[in-house]
Amino acid sequence: MWTLVKDKNWEQLKKLSWVNDMYGVPQSPVYHAEGDVAIHTQMVLAALQNMEEYAALDAQQQEIVWAAALMHDIEKRSTTVTDEAGNIVSPGHAKKGAATTRQILYRDFDTPFAIREQVVALVRYHGLPLWLFEKTDPVKALLKASLEVNISLLAMLAKADVLGRICADGDELLYKIGLFKELAQENDCWDKPKQFASNVSKFQYFRKEGRHPDMESFDDTTTEVIIMSGIAGSGKDHYLKKHHPTLPVISLDDLRRKAKIGYGDTKGNGRVIQAAKEQAKDYLRRRIPFAWNATNITLQMREQLADLIEPYKARITIVYTETNYAKLAAQNKGREFMIPQHAVEKMIDKLEVPKLWEAMEVKYVIH
Repeated sequence: MWTLVKDKNWEQLKKLSWVNDMYGVPQSPVYHAEGDVAIHTQMVLAALQNMEEYAALDAQQQEIVWAAALMHDIEKRSTTVTDEAGNIVSPGHAKKGAATTRQILYRDFDTPFAIREQVVALVRYHGLPLWLFEKTDPVKALLKASLEVNISLLAMLAKADVLGRICADGDELLYKIGLFKELAQENDCWDKPKQFASNVSKFQYFRKEGRHPDMESFDDTTTEVIIMSGIAGSGKDHYLKKHHPTLPVISLDDLRRKAKIGYGDTKGNGRVIQAAKEQAKDYLRRRIPFAWNATNITLQMREQLADLIEPYKARITIVYTETNYAKLAAQNKGREFMIPQHAVEKMIDKLEVPKLWEAMEVKYVIH
Protein backbone atom coordinates (compact mmCIF):
# COMPACT_ATOMS: atom_id res chain seq x y z
CA MET A 1 0.00 0.00 0.00
CA TRP A 2 1.23 3.49 -0.84
CA THR A 3 1.69 5.91 2.03
CA LEU A 4 2.89 9.49 1.82
CA VAL A 5 4.69 9.23 5.16
CA LYS A 6 4.60 6.53 7.83
CA ASP A 7 5.01 8.89 10.78
CA LYS A 8 2.02 11.23 10.76
CA ASN A 9 3.01 13.11 13.90
CA TRP A 10 2.88 16.83 13.18
CA GLU A 11 6.36 17.38 14.62
CA GLN A 12 7.66 15.03 11.93
CA LEU A 13 5.46 16.45 9.18
CA LYS A 14 6.67 20.01 9.67
CA LYS A 15 10.19 18.86 8.74
CA LEU A 16 8.87 18.79 5.18
CA SER A 17 9.65 22.23 3.75
CA TRP A 18 6.21 22.71 2.22
CA VAL A 19 4.51 21.87 5.53
CA ASN A 20 6.80 24.23 7.41
CA ASP A 21 5.87 26.95 4.90
CA MET A 22 2.30 26.84 6.26
CA TYR A 23 3.43 28.60 9.42
CA GLY A 24 2.73 32.32 9.45
CA VAL A 25 0.52 32.27 6.34
CA PRO A 26 -2.47 34.38 7.45
CA GLN A 27 -6.12 33.58 6.80
CA SER A 28 -9.28 35.65 6.96
CA PRO A 29 -10.37 35.99 10.62
CA VAL A 30 -13.96 35.85 9.36
CA TYR A 31 -13.64 32.41 7.75
CA HIS A 32 -10.60 31.10 9.62
CA ALA A 33 -10.57 32.51 13.13
CA GLU A 34 -8.42 29.56 14.22
CA GLY A 35 -5.24 31.19 12.89
CA ASP A 36 -2.70 30.50 10.17
CA VAL A 37 -2.63 27.73 7.55
CA ALA A 38 -0.54 25.43 9.76
CA ILE A 39 -3.14 25.54 12.55
CA HIS A 40 -5.99 25.05 10.08
CA THR A 41 -4.29 22.07 8.41
CA GLN A 42 -3.73 20.35 11.74
CA MET A 43 -7.40 20.89 12.63
CA VAL A 44 -8.53 19.51 9.25
CA LEU A 45 -6.43 16.36 9.70
CA ALA A 46 -7.84 15.85 13.20
CA ALA A 47 -11.40 16.40 12.00
CA LEU A 48 -10.93 13.99 9.10
CA GLN A 49 -9.58 11.21 11.30
CA ASN A 50 -12.57 11.57 13.64
CA MET A 51 -15.19 11.24 10.88
CA GLU A 52 -17.19 8.00 10.66
CA GLU A 53 -17.12 8.04 6.85
CA TYR A 54 -13.31 8.26 6.92
CA ALA A 55 -13.10 5.28 9.27
CA ALA A 56 -15.26 3.30 6.83
CA LEU A 57 -12.76 3.72 3.97
CA ASP A 58 -10.19 1.08 3.16
CA ALA A 59 -6.61 1.84 4.17
CA GLN A 60 -5.50 3.03 0.72
CA GLN A 61 -8.41 5.43 0.34
CA GLN A 62 -7.74 6.78 3.82
CA GLU A 63 -4.16 7.52 2.84
CA ILE A 64 -5.27 9.30 -0.34
CA VAL A 65 -7.73 11.57 1.47
CA TRP A 66 -5.29 12.16 4.34
CA ALA A 67 -2.55 13.23 1.91
CA ALA A 68 -4.99 15.57 0.14
CA ALA A 69 -6.04 17.08 3.48
CA LEU A 70 -2.39 17.71 4.37
CA MET A 71 -1.73 19.36 0.98
CA HIS A 72 -5.05 21.05 0.22
CA ASP A 73 -3.87 24.57 1.14
CA ILE A 74 -0.23 24.06 0.19
CA GLU A 75 -0.16 27.11 -2.09
CA LYS A 76 -1.80 29.61 0.19
CA ARG A 77 1.85 30.41 0.91
CA SER A 78 2.22 31.92 -2.58
CA THR A 79 -1.29 33.24 -3.31
CA THR A 80 -2.38 34.92 -0.07
CA VAL A 81 -2.85 38.68 -0.36
CA THR A 82 -4.89 41.45 1.21
CA ASP A 83 -7.42 42.83 -1.29
CA GLU A 84 -8.54 46.44 -1.71
CA ALA A 85 -11.26 45.99 0.91
CA GLY A 86 -8.74 44.74 3.46
CA ASN A 87 -9.78 41.08 3.25
CA ILE A 88 -7.22 38.28 3.35
CA VAL A 89 -7.78 36.11 0.27
CA SER A 90 -5.92 33.35 -1.59
CA PRO A 91 -7.15 33.43 -5.20
CA GLY A 92 -6.15 30.42 -7.30
CA HIS A 93 -4.57 28.53 -4.41
CA ALA A 94 -6.40 25.29 -5.28
CA LYS A 95 -5.29 25.23 -8.93
CA LYS A 96 -1.70 26.16 -8.12
CA GLY A 97 -1.74 23.78 -5.16
CA ALA A 98 -2.77 20.91 -7.41
CA ALA A 99 0.20 21.56 -9.70
CA THR A 100 2.60 21.71 -6.75
CA THR A 101 1.11 18.53 -5.30
CA ARG A 102 1.73 16.71 -8.58
CA GLN A 103 5.33 17.92 -8.72
CA ILE A 104 6.06 16.86 -5.13
CA LEU A 105 4.42 13.45 -5.46
CA TYR A 106 6.17 12.80 -8.78
CA ARG A 107 9.67 14.02 -7.92
CA ASP A 108 9.96 13.30 -4.21
CA PHE A 109 7.67 10.36 -3.42
CA ASP A 110 7.50 8.28 -6.64
CA THR A 111 3.76 8.00 -6.15
CA PRO A 112 1.83 5.55 -8.39
CA PHE A 113 0.12 7.49 -11.18
CA ALA A 114 -3.51 6.73 -10.34
CA ILE A 115 -3.06 7.49 -6.64
CA ARG A 116 -1.12 10.67 -7.35
CA GLU A 117 -3.76 12.01 -9.69
CA GLN A 118 -6.52 11.29 -7.14
CA VAL A 119 -4.64 13.33 -4.52
CA VAL A 120 -4.01 16.08 -7.08
CA ALA A 121 -7.69 16.22 -8.06
CA LEU A 122 -8.83 16.33 -4.45
CA VAL A 123 -6.54 19.32 -3.86
CA ARG A 124 -7.71 20.96 -7.10
CA TYR A 125 -11.42 20.64 -6.34
CA HIS A 126 -11.47 20.76 -2.54
CA GLY A 127 -13.58 23.94 -2.57
CA LEU A 128 -16.05 22.77 -5.23
CA PRO A 129 -18.66 21.33 -2.82
CA LEU A 130 -18.85 24.75 -1.13
CA TRP A 131 -19.08 26.87 -4.26
CA LEU A 132 -20.67 24.58 -6.86
CA PHE A 133 -23.98 26.41 -7.00
CA GLU A 134 -22.25 29.68 -7.80
CA LYS A 135 -21.04 28.17 -11.09
CA THR A 136 -22.73 29.16 -14.35
CA ASP A 137 -23.58 25.50 -14.99
CA PRO A 138 -23.34 23.56 -11.69
CA VAL A 139 -24.25 20.21 -13.25
CA LYS A 140 -21.58 20.43 -15.94
CA ALA A 141 -18.97 21.47 -13.36
CA LEU A 142 -19.95 18.52 -11.17
CA LEU A 143 -19.88 15.97 -14.01
CA LYS A 144 -16.52 17.22 -15.23
CA ALA A 145 -15.10 16.84 -11.72
CA SER A 146 -16.57 13.34 -11.47
CA LEU A 147 -14.34 12.27 -14.39
CA GLU A 148 -11.29 13.36 -12.41
CA VAL A 149 -12.01 12.56 -8.77
CA ASN A 150 -14.19 10.38 -6.54
CA ILE A 151 -16.99 12.80 -5.61
CA SER A 152 -17.76 11.09 -2.30
CA LEU A 153 -14.11 11.49 -1.22
CA LEU A 154 -14.22 15.11 -2.35
CA ALA A 155 -17.26 15.79 -0.18
CA MET A 156 -15.49 14.10 2.74
CA LEU A 157 -12.46 16.37 2.33
CA ALA A 158 -14.69 19.45 2.07
CA LYS A 159 -16.48 18.46 5.26
CA ALA A 160 -13.17 18.05 7.10
CA ASP A 161 -12.10 21.44 5.72
CA VAL A 162 -15.20 23.03 7.29
CA LEU A 163 -14.95 21.16 10.59
CA GLY A 164 -11.26 22.07 10.80
CA ARG A 165 -11.86 25.81 11.09
CA ILE A 166 -13.52 28.36 13.34
CA CYS A 167 -16.16 30.39 11.50
CA ALA A 168 -19.67 31.69 11.94
CA ASP A 169 -21.07 30.11 8.78
CA GLY A 170 -20.00 26.50 9.45
CA ASP A 171 -23.55 25.14 9.46
CA GLU A 172 -24.32 26.89 6.18
CA LEU A 173 -21.20 25.40 4.58
CA LEU A 174 -22.12 21.90 5.77
CA TYR A 175 -25.61 22.42 4.31
CA LYS A 176 -24.00 23.28 0.95
CA ILE A 177 -22.03 20.04 1.09
CA GLY A 178 -25.31 18.19 1.67
CA LEU A 179 -26.81 19.82 -1.44
CA PHE A 180 -23.67 18.90 -3.36
CA LYS A 181 -24.15 15.27 -2.36
CA GLU A 182 -27.82 15.32 -3.41
CA LEU A 183 -26.96 16.73 -6.84
CA ALA A 184 -24.25 14.11 -7.32
CA GLN A 185 -26.65 11.32 -6.38
CA GLU A 186 -29.31 12.72 -8.74
CA ASN A 187 -26.77 12.68 -11.58
CA ASP A 188 -25.47 9.19 -10.67
CA CYS A 189 -21.90 10.27 -10.01
CA TRP A 190 -21.66 10.23 -6.22
CA ASP A 191 -19.13 7.42 -5.93
CA LYS A 192 -18.31 6.77 -9.58
CA PRO A 193 -17.57 8.78 -12.75
CA LYS A 194 -20.56 9.97 -14.73
CA GLN A 195 -21.42 7.41 -17.39
CA PHE A 196 -22.29 8.92 -20.78
CA ALA A 197 -24.18 7.25 -23.60
CA SER A 198 -20.96 7.10 -25.64
CA ASN A 199 -17.52 8.67 -25.84
CA VAL A 200 -18.79 10.96 -28.60
CA SER A 201 -21.70 12.04 -26.38
CA LYS A 202 -19.29 12.80 -23.53
CA PHE A 203 -17.00 14.85 -25.78
CA GLN A 204 -19.85 16.84 -27.30
CA TYR A 205 -21.49 17.51 -23.92
CA PHE A 206 -18.40 19.26 -22.57
CA ARG A 207 -17.67 21.15 -25.80
CA LYS A 208 -21.13 22.45 -26.66
CA GLU A 209 -23.73 24.43 -24.74
CA GLY A 210 -27.30 23.32 -24.14
CA ARG A 211 -26.75 19.56 -24.26
CA HIS A 212 -28.29 17.24 -21.71
CA PRO A 213 -25.74 14.86 -20.13
CA ASP A 214 -27.88 11.81 -20.93
CA MET A 215 -28.37 12.80 -24.57
CA GLU A 216 -26.81 10.39 -27.08
CA SER A 217 -24.95 12.18 -29.84
CA PHE A 218 -24.88 10.86 -33.38
CA ASP A 219 -21.43 9.53 -34.23
CA ASP A 220 -20.57 11.15 -37.56
CA THR A 221 -16.79 10.76 -37.27
CA THR A 222 -15.10 9.81 -40.53
CA THR A 223 -11.42 9.55 -39.57
CA GLU A 224 -9.22 9.19 -36.50
CA VAL A 225 -6.49 11.31 -34.92
CA ILE A 226 -4.20 10.39 -32.05
CA ILE A 227 -2.82 13.27 -30.00
CA MET A 228 0.26 12.21 -28.07
CA SER A 229 0.94 13.88 -24.73
CA GLY A 230 3.81 13.54 -22.29
CA ILE A 231 7.06 15.03 -21.07
CA ALA A 232 10.04 14.64 -23.38
CA GLY A 233 11.56 11.19 -22.90
CA SER A 234 8.39 9.59 -21.53
CA GLY A 235 7.94 7.11 -24.39
CA LYS A 236 5.71 8.77 -27.00
CA ASP A 237 7.84 7.70 -29.98
CA HIS A 238 8.13 4.16 -28.61
CA TYR A 239 4.36 3.91 -28.18
CA LEU A 240 3.66 4.95 -31.77
CA LYS A 241 6.29 2.60 -33.22
CA LYS A 242 4.93 -0.31 -31.19
CA HIS A 243 1.18 0.22 -31.54
CA HIS A 244 0.81 2.23 -34.78
CA PRO A 245 3.88 1.44 -36.91
CA THR A 246 2.22 2.38 -40.23
CA LEU A 247 0.29 5.45 -39.08
CA PRO A 248 1.43 8.79 -40.57
CA VAL A 249 2.97 10.91 -37.83
CA ILE A 250 3.24 14.68 -37.64
CA SER A 251 6.24 15.11 -35.36
CA LEU A 252 7.11 18.61 -34.22
CA ASP A 253 10.60 17.44 -33.23
CA ASP A 254 11.22 16.02 -36.72
CA LEU A 255 9.95 19.19 -38.41
CA ARG A 256 12.12 21.31 -36.12
CA ARG A 257 15.24 19.29 -36.91
CA LYS A 258 14.58 19.30 -40.67
CA ALA A 259 14.26 23.08 -40.58
CA LYS A 260 17.37 23.30 -38.34
CA ILE A 261 15.44 25.25 -35.72
CA GLY A 262 16.80 25.22 -32.18
CA TYR A 263 14.72 23.92 -29.30
CA GLY A 264 14.46 27.35 -27.66
CA ASP A 265 13.81 29.32 -30.87
CA THR A 266 10.34 30.75 -30.19
CA LYS A 267 9.80 32.30 -33.63
CA GLY A 268 11.14 29.23 -35.35
CA ASN A 269 8.90 26.95 -33.32
CA GLY A 270 5.92 29.08 -34.36
CA ARG A 271 6.73 28.34 -38.00
CA VAL A 272 7.09 24.65 -37.18
CA ILE A 273 3.67 24.53 -35.52
CA GLN A 274 2.06 26.35 -38.45
CA ALA A 275 3.61 23.88 -40.92
CA ALA A 276 2.39 20.98 -38.78
CA LYS A 277 -1.15 22.40 -38.73
CA GLU A 278 -1.18 22.72 -42.51
CA GLN A 279 -0.08 19.08 -42.82
CA ALA A 280 -2.81 18.08 -40.36
CA LYS A 281 -5.47 19.92 -42.35
CA ASP A 282 -4.36 18.14 -45.49
CA TYR A 283 -4.71 14.74 -43.79
CA LEU A 284 -8.07 15.75 -42.31
CA ARG A 285 -9.47 16.96 -45.65
CA ARG A 286 -8.46 13.63 -47.21
CA ARG A 287 -9.72 11.67 -44.19
CA ILE A 288 -6.33 10.08 -43.58
CA PRO A 289 -5.82 8.95 -39.97
CA PHE A 290 -2.65 10.29 -38.36
CA ALA A 291 -0.90 10.98 -35.06
CA TRP A 292 0.19 14.38 -33.79
CA ASN A 293 3.36 13.75 -31.83
CA ALA A 294 4.46 16.53 -29.46
CA THR A 295 4.60 17.07 -25.71
CA ASN A 296 1.12 18.68 -25.45
CA ILE A 297 1.54 18.92 -21.68
CA THR A 298 -0.99 21.69 -21.03
CA LEU A 299 -4.74 21.77 -21.42
CA GLN A 300 -4.47 24.85 -23.62
CA MET A 301 -2.22 23.05 -26.11
CA ARG A 302 -4.58 20.10 -26.34
CA GLU A 303 -7.70 22.27 -26.62
CA GLN A 304 -6.17 24.16 -29.53
CA LEU A 305 -5.57 20.87 -31.32
CA ALA A 306 -9.10 19.66 -30.57
CA ASP A 307 -10.46 22.93 -31.97
CA LEU A 308 -8.44 22.35 -35.14
CA ILE A 309 -9.41 18.69 -35.57
CA GLU A 310 -13.02 18.39 -34.37
CA PRO A 311 -14.70 20.34 -37.24
CA TYR A 312 -13.35 17.74 -39.68
CA LYS A 313 -15.42 15.04 -37.91
CA ALA A 314 -12.41 13.15 -36.62
CA ARG A 315 -12.46 10.79 -33.67
CA ILE A 316 -9.90 12.20 -31.24
CA THR A 317 -7.88 9.98 -28.91
CA ILE A 318 -5.32 11.41 -26.49
CA VAL A 319 -2.54 9.04 -25.45
CA TYR A 320 -0.62 10.20 -22.38
CA THR A 321 2.71 8.53 -21.63
CA GLU A 322 4.64 8.72 -18.37
CA THR A 323 7.57 7.10 -16.65
CA ASN A 324 8.96 7.73 -13.17
CA TYR A 325 11.25 10.65 -12.43
CA ALA A 326 14.51 8.69 -12.25
CA LYS A 327 13.83 6.73 -15.42
CA LEU A 328 12.72 9.88 -17.25
CA ALA A 329 16.14 11.45 -16.72
CA ALA A 330 17.89 8.27 -17.85
CA GLN A 331 15.76 7.94 -20.99
CA ASN A 332 16.31 11.58 -21.86
CA LYS A 333 20.08 11.10 -21.64
CA GLY A 334 19.75 8.10 -23.94
CA ARG A 335 17.82 10.00 -26.61
CA GLU A 336 19.50 10.67 -29.93
CA PHE A 337 18.51 14.31 -29.51
CA MET A 338 18.66 14.99 -25.77
CA ILE A 339 16.53 17.76 -24.24
CA PRO A 340 18.35 19.97 -21.69
CA GLN A 341 17.44 18.82 -18.17
CA HIS A 342 16.35 22.30 -17.13
CA ALA A 343 13.83 22.21 -19.98
CA VAL A 344 12.53 18.84 -18.78
CA GLU A 345 12.13 20.27 -15.26
CA LYS A 346 10.09 23.15 -16.69
CA MET A 347 7.84 20.62 -18.43
CA ILE A 348 7.25 18.81 -15.13
CA ASP A 349 6.31 22.12 -13.54
CA LYS A 350 3.86 22.95 -16.33
CA LEU A 351 2.37 19.47 -16.72
CA GLU A 352 -1.40 19.14 -16.75
CA VAL A 353 -2.28 15.47 -17.18
CA PRO A 354 -5.04 14.97 -19.80
CA LYS A 355 -8.52 14.39 -18.38
CA LEU A 356 -11.21 12.04 -19.67
CA TRP A 357 -13.45 14.90 -20.79
CA GLU A 358 -10.82 16.38 -23.14
CA ALA A 359 -11.31 13.87 -25.96
CA MET A 360 -13.51 11.02 -27.09
CA GLU A 361 -10.99 8.63 -25.58
CA VAL A 362 -8.01 9.19 -23.28
CA LYS A 363 -5.44 6.45 -22.71
CA TYR A 364 -2.85 6.47 -19.95
CA VAL A 365 0.32 4.52 -20.78
CA ILE A 366 2.31 4.47 -17.55
CA HIS A 367 5.72 2.79 -17.45
